[in-house]
Amino acid sequence: MKNRSIRSHGSATQRWLVAFALIGLFFSATQPSAGQEGDLEQVLQFHLDRYPKMQPDDLYKLLHQAAMGSEHAIPNREAASQWMDRELAMLQRSSAASPDESLYESLSPDGRLVRVNLRPHLQSGRETDLLLDAFVRTAEEFSGDPLALESYCERAVELARENLLPFSPSELEAHFAALKRKGYPAVHHSKSYADAYRPAYRVVLRELLTEK
Repeated sequence: MKNRSIRSHGSATQRWLVAFALIGLFFSATQPSAGQEGDLEQVLQFHLDRYPKMQPDDLYKLLHQAAMGSEHAIPNREAASQWMDRELAMLQRSSAASPDESLYESLSPDGRLVRVNLRPHLQSGRETDLLLDAFVRTAEEFSGDPLALESYCERAVELARENLLPFSPSELEAHFAALKRKGYPAVHHSKSYADAYRPAYRVVLRELLTEK
């Protein structure tokens, strides 16, 4: 009788331990992913190293694309196709990609959204139709998240306060606040960025690119 009581007590204890473990797993699964801010910092650092002439508008454009994708850029597939054809024709007449211009550049902290640079894409001989399909599908399938954009902007201001970004924290905060009042619109690259780097890319979900 005594032994059976001990076994019953032990079984009850085990059940409680399992229950507490499951509760702990539930709460850990619902917490924000650790390292997300660090990943965003890495994305920003990569782009600042690669494009040191970035201005606040270029930083915001990067954050906007990371959170909102490319939906603002596509009125319809035909327009997207004509736009790409014109841009590729212009690139064919201009200089080739520089050695440090990579094919893909991560935008979002999780690496799902990327910029596909058109010069190295063209130079590699990859199929333009596949990139166009990925571009259009990204606009159709990716749901932008304004709250994520707001969070990214806040984190960028924090990084500026930590002297990890080459921008004034107060000016950056005021710049983002003004854009928030306008509903976080899409913006163009700054003139200094455009003149220095001649950006030509498409924002796509990496998973939609069949050519890796």
